Amino acid sequence: MDLSLRTCKKFVHLDLKGAPPRIGYFIELIQLFADLGANGLLIEYEDMFPYEGELQVLQSKSQPPYSREEIASIQDAASSRGLEIIPLVQTFGHLEFVLKHKVFRDLREVDCCLGTLNPNCDRGVKLVQEMLKQVMKLHPNSTSLHIGADEVYMLGLGDESKQWLTAPGRNVHQLFLGHVLKVAKSIQESLPNLKLIMWDDMLRSMTSETIKESGLVGLVQPMLWDYSPTLDVNNAVALMELYKSAGMSQQWAASSFKGSTTVHTCVTGTQRHVDNHLQWLNVASNLSAGIKLQGIALTGWQRYDHLSVLCELMPLGLPSLASCLQTLQHGSFTEEVQKKVIETLGTVEVADTERLSPRTSSTFGGAKLAELIVKLTSSLESAELRHFQNNMFVRGWFTSYHIQKKTVNPLIAQQIKTQAKMFLDAVEIQVVEVRAEMRLLYSDSTVQEWMDQHVTPVLEPLHNLLRDIDRVLQEMGLCI
Repeated sequence: MDLSLRTCKKFVHLDLKGAPPRIGYFIELIQLFADLGANGLLIEYEDMFPYEGELQVLQSKSQPPYSREEIASIQDAASSRGLEIIPLVQTFGHLEFVLKHKVFRDLREVDCCLGTLNPNCDRGVKLVQEMLKQVMKLHPNSTSLHIGADEVYMLGLGDESKQWLTAPGRNVHQLFLGHVLKVAKSIQESLPNLKLIMWDDMLRSMTSETIKESGLVGLVQPMLWDYSPTLDVNNAVALMELYKSAGMSQQWAASSFKGSTTVHTCVTGTQRHVDNHLQWLNVASNLSAGIKLQGIALTGWQRYDHLSVLCELMPLGLPSLASCLQTLQHGSFTEEVQKKVIETLGTVEVADTERLSPRTSSTFGGAKLAELIVKLTSSLESAELRHFQNNMFVRGWFTSYHIQKKTVNPLIAQQIKTQAKMFLDAVEIQVVEVRAEMRLLYSDSTVQEWMDQHVTPVLEPLHNLLRDIDRVLQEMGLCI
């Protein structure tokens, strides 16, 4: 049992680039996070931040960003429960929400890659500096800032970078480190007491000497992330020891409680995320004394990136989050842990609808939506619905050939229609319920996006089939 992870700060990551909750639900979540044992929030606003001036174009177009007053209320709610807030602002990779705009297109490293900033352009550095300045101005009490810098794809493939790399002794590692150093130093000059954190993945292939000579040591603390339930403990320990040998003894870990199963997952499975945290406990117990673990961020991704579909909504991930936080506090996923989670939320597994059904005082905010989505997802994933067009009658008597030649058996066509309509009507009753409940917690644009991504693709083939049946029967002069 490792005390370093049990006693270090535990930050819940809020990924607001997808399905940002209505402010009332946001405040409710903050209270719940505190009740579950969190010490802070790692908030990634992206396009939900009220950027001003030249940066106003970065604001979400599908819904209004959080207002300055709402951001103040988020901080007040967190402060009232003793939760620290660390803003996360991407400064190199994953800048799709910035570089997708025409006005910033020329700042891309490679034109087809919307995520990576050209590190050779002063305007790009100034853009990042202005983003950081505006975010920190609205977070005057935050003592730490996360500058991202993960998954900087296509780095070194832009024309200016290729030119820079032609000089003897230069490589892509130095190109990466040089940009991060510029950003970190500029922050240090204006906010000298601010602690800086960065994702570690771009450092993993570097030698200890390369990192040591970069100038980043003492400026930035690495956050090593791994969300796998089968996390390689020895590899993670070796990486953290590598960073320590480079002079970075203050380090962070990052686990996951949702949003890392598949890009389109709708229902969170608790066990895989608990397993991830059990592996992190193993990592921490194998670290040398010289590594000073500052905390762990429990990430809850809402999208894989700015342009991907929505992952599980927050209510679906709360039982997992509670289980993971309690696992970290107790050092294992014991019966005591599960009892504590059930006392707080009513369940440790969101798919356990029997526990979610009763609307008791201990049921968590968003539980009804979670229950409805679990049921709807089960219906949408049923073989009968998802593969309806493969059933015997459709494949035997209502193929594209039959439609084209108008050689349709009306009796069987009516039978197909009746069965398809029965499935659709049952599911669409559930859809109406989900939509109504979701609107209480999320904006209309989020509700519509979720429906378009997770519901419409499954139901559309049946709607098309019904239209084809009606059209063909009508063309054949038969009653519909």
